[in-house]
Amino acid sequence: MTATLPAASADTAPVASRRFLGDLEHPRQVVEHITPNWFAAVMGTGIVANAAVALPVHSSVLTGFATIVWVSASCLLVLIGAAFVLHWVRHTDQARRYASDPVMSQFYGALPMALLTVGAGTVHLGVPLMGQTAAVSVGGALWVVGTVIGVATAIWVPFAMMTAERRHDVTALPAWLMPVVPPMVSATTGVALLEFIPEGQARLGMLSLCYLLFGMSLILGMMTLTMIYARLFHGGLPVDKSAPTIWITLGVVGQSITAANLLGAHAGLVFSGDHVPIATGLMVFGIVYGLIMGGFGVAMFALAVAVTVRSVRSGLPFALTWWSFTFPVGTCVTGLSALGVAVGSAPIRYLAEVLYVVLLAAWVIVAARTAKGAFGGRVFLPA
Repeated sequence: MTATLPAASADTAPVASRRFLGDLEHPRQVVEHITPNWFAAVMGTGIVANAAVALPVHSSVLTGFATIVWVSASCLLVLIGAAFVLHWVRHTDQARRYASDPVMSQFYGALPMALLTVGAGTVHLGVPLMGQTAAVSVGGALWVVGTVIGVATAIWVPFAMMTAERRHDVTALPAWLMPVVPPMVSATTGVALLEFIPEGQARLGMLSLCYLLFGMSLILGMMTLTMIYARLFHGGLPVDKSAPTIWITLGVVGQSITAANLLGAHAGLVFSGDHVPIATGLMVFGIVYGLIMGGFGVAMFALAVAVTVRSVRSGLPFALTWWSFTFPVGTCVTGLSALGVAVGSAPIRYLAEVLYVVLLAAWVIVAARTAKGAFGGRVFLPA
């Protein structure tokens, strides 16, 4: 079964689209189909800011740009969050249908990842604007809420699919990774809060929790990725508007490399004295894991590029699924940056910089197409 994704070509009604919300019969239609995949826009925007902070290159210009992008992601989170609440209040039956859909329900994982992405940006970039206490408090609150919701989606969505009425046309899709990746994002972004937690058992508990979340997401993600890979062999590649979702597979790779290396790099804040070997071991684990998973990531990146080129040649229509070109690539940037620092490898760091340029180009294109569709209103209608 294919979900009705509220995003179609912004060029199908060129005359009406010249007017603000001209493709809609009434402005109230804006919130009628605000589904959870809209939060991917927050993820894709926020990762541009966070990846800029992670790069080994530091400059006031880059920091200023990242801050502007983070503020934009924060505003998007507020706007889309408010619209999503209105969607549930005013169109409850429709919202429930989307929540029970075997494809659309997967995108509920975008909500916690949007919260976590903006929260991480708040800690990294919000201090000059808000002060350290406020930035850490807001970032910490977003981390807690995002983590709770993320763990819930990682359990609830698979459970709902297991207990739903059997549908013979439901097959493993890249979107199935969306609800199981949030705990990995929590593990990564939790590192930013580690130094602000009191030393001793509290800090040890936080680090342990991050590794627990890392393991939860990694095992569930690899199990799901195996099913998706098998489905691609037997059922063929995703087509039309679903084709960009193949990039979601890179999210598990990049995010896990980021988490493993950042956690290892900060383990020294917890383990000292006689326990220094533990910190060293965790750092080594991150490096070994990153190099091994990086090899797998190269294969998945090449596959995603091949699928995208094939889809573009066939005429790839614009949809919200295009945001799949952003966040997964951003996690690869942060993963390569963390790995490059851990091993002291200049080529890996250079690769992270090149990939950031690719991320930036993808973000500009997707954001511009989304803005164009939002102006005319077409993007708020079901495909």
